[in-house]
Amino acid sequence: MDKLDQYIEAMSSPQTELLHELERETYLRVINPRMISGHIQGKLLEMLVRMLRPRRILEIGTFTGYSAISMAMGLEEGAVIDTFEVDDELEMIAADFFERSGCGDKIRQHIGSALDLAPQLGEKYDLVFIDGDKREYRAYYEMLFEHDMVHPNSFILADNILWYGKVVEEVARKDKQTQEIVAFNDYVRNDSRVENVILPLRDGINLIRVK
Repeated sequence: MDKLDQYIEAMSSPQTELLHELERETYLRVINPRMISGHIQGKLLEMLVRMLRPRRILEIGTFTGYSAISMAMGLEEGAVIDTFEVDDELEMIAADFFERSGCGDKIRQHIGSALDLAPQLGEKYDLVFIDGDKREYRAYYEMLFEHDMVHPNSFILADNILWYGKVVEEVARKDKQTQEIVAFNDYVRNDSRVENVILPLRDGINLIRVK
């Protein structure tokens, strides 16, 4: 972490003890722990939820549960998050921290592909956080419209949208993840159904509003 990142961490409201424990546990027990949202992004998600006051949130990519807990901390009573994760080996870590978080009643945990399962819930979402398989970003995005899962003024947040800076470099032919991120960003930019702005926080967030 460079000095500027350290300053941002120090000058932002601290993460809770539980989230700090979850972050530490993730780095000890999970492959690719950098996939966790972490302190600053987690706090941003919580703040956005408090500002937007969504009643229904869809999260694609639970991982170990940090982002779901962060968003749940900002939810009002009666509001819920449906969070989907394909890796069943992560289920118990997330479930344990959900239960201990004090807002587990606001989180509905699902194991399996969001593309297959989310449309079956029949929900319409005020906020969607996409942080799943980068190769499926356009599929997740189109699912929301094809199945009428969003409405005017729904917000969609797509994470890792700068992909370690690779989006402005020459993309290798075998690098399907970077190819898809680049294609997704271009697709959203030219989609008349939405407006968007890319936030250069951590690995980038595409903030999208449905018109």
